[in-house]
Amino acid sequence: MSYVYRVSLVAAASGLLFGFDIAVINGALLFLKQQFALNEFQTGIAAGSLLAGCILGAAVGGWLSDRFGRKRILLFSAVLFALSSIGAALPRNLTEFVGARFAGGIAIGIASLLAPLYIAEVSPSAIRGRLVSLNQMAIVTGILLSYLVNWGFSFQVQNGWRWMFATAAIPSLAFFVGLFFVPESPRWLVEMGREPEALRVLARVDDPRAAQAQLTRIREAIAEESGTLAELFVPGIRRALLIGVVLAVVQQWSGINTVLFYGSLILKERVGHQSDSAAIGANVLIGGINFAATIVALWLIDKVGRKALLMFSAGSMGVCLGCLGLAFRSNPPSPTVVIAAMLGCTAAFAVGLGPGVWVVLAEIFPNRIRGRAMSAATVVLWIACWALTVSFLSIATAIGAPRTFWLYAAICVFTVIFVWRVTPETKGKSLEDIEVFWKEHHRTPADGVRCAPVRPHIE
Repeated sequence: MSYVYRVSLVAAASGLLFGFDIAVINGALLFLKQQFALNEFQTGIAAGSLLAGCILGAAVGGWLSDRFGRKRILLFSAVLFALSSIGAALPRNLTEFVGARFAGGIAIGIASLLAPLYIAEVSPSAIRGRLVSLNQMAIVTGILLSYLVNWGFSFQVQNGWRWMFATAAIPSLAFFVGLFFVPESPRWLVEMGREPEALRVLARVDDPRAAQAQLTRIREAIAEESGTLAELFVPGIRRALLIGVVLAVVQQWSGINTVLFYGSLILKERVGHQSDSAAIGANVLIGGINFAATIVALWLIDKVGRKALLMFSAGSMGVCLGCLGLAFRSNPPSPTVVIAAMLGCTAAFAVGLGPGVWVVLAEIFPNRIRGRAMSAATVVLWIACWALTVSFLSIATAIGAPRTFWLYAAICVFTVIFVWRVTPETKGKSLEDIEVFWKEHHRTPADGVRCAPVRPHIE
């Protein structure tokens, strides 16, 4: 059993790089903006370039891994992580920086799909949830680590920002080396007709006596995956897809990335009397809260349910963002109030919308089209993330910081209503039960059955 933990930890290392690369821009942006004399629009492009790459990576990651294998594509992402971190540390202009970050975004988009997928495919069913959750913990650990690195290098005014990016090359190299010591996914091996190899992997990660039975289950599951892209839009499945896409969008448009990506810039430029190091240091608190609240979420999500946690999370974020908007009506705003609201917003997101949306996305789609539906929802999520990140500073300049945060608060209110009225509760339900729910409650007249009304709870 220790073997599968080691394998899962190696795969989850991509989550650490994911979190680090996404959040390192928070502190580096202060110095990058000065280095290249960026205006608000250019600053948004610099922050969003990574996320544009994420869209492409998420779009092609599933196809590449189906063709070349999970392990090879994870190795490819490790190389991209390393090259992009070095490239982002050595740009001579904004164009070179954007190119390097775009490459890093491709790596993140691939990793965001493949790391949890790979872990799920090599894990015994009894501990699969626990092992897959390692990836989420790795992401928030990477975010916290990036804030600590940012603060450590913030005292080097000239070239500290370059070292912030370059530091990611070290874990990227460790991730690359570690992947040589993990097996290929047994599920992919079965799909490629390499069942003897798959059986050897299964016998090593689980009880050897159960390996043959597991191989049979994998073979049967693959045989059921005959779904086509068109099936995403049939009644029932179409509704599941709508829920997945909306949750993916509101998770990002809740405004969390204004804190995770622009926290230092907000504290430096819009909350007076903050030094670069003090503004970046405050984000270490945000990273710590994010880490701690994620641990709480992993403990609560199977106890209180997805819906309750998502509604509490979105509602609490709405309150914190409303307070943030009120704080910015003062000139200058109170640093204590702003930081407290940021901390509250981060904790609220991490305890619900952060991990909860990913859990729901992994549960609501039928087996035969889960991969395609997850890929579509993930691409939409990254598009929403990019759109918010690129537009935030421009919107804040156009309508003012208070109205901008109130806009995000309104989206949080919408999220509460949407989850309450539309999203089904999936706690305690098997994936098969959820699939039956869509079939029984969303039949069309063409099936010879009167359409049943949509109900918010799985019964």
